[in-house]
Amino acid sequence: MSAEALLGRLDEVVRELETGELPLEQALARFEEGVKLVRDGELLLASVEQRIEILLADDRVAPFADEQDYAEDDHDPRDEADD
Repeated sequence: MSAEALLGRLDEVVRELETGELPLEQALARFEEGVKLVRDGELLLASVEQRIEILLADDRVAPFADEQDYAEDDHDPRDEADD
């Protein structure tokens, strides 16, 4: 499930629970679903965080410099060819 779909479904579950109109068994089922969605979201975020850390740990990958820095010396290192 994508992050967007996960958050969308979690939002639906929360809204259903907040109405207070669900019978107890349905409310409990929605609550269980919500807990599972939160846990799945935490795992997804941890996975994304790990991927970002791996990318940033690679010496060849660095954040882009501010465009303002380029204006000062008219030199954009992104224009240089890889050796």
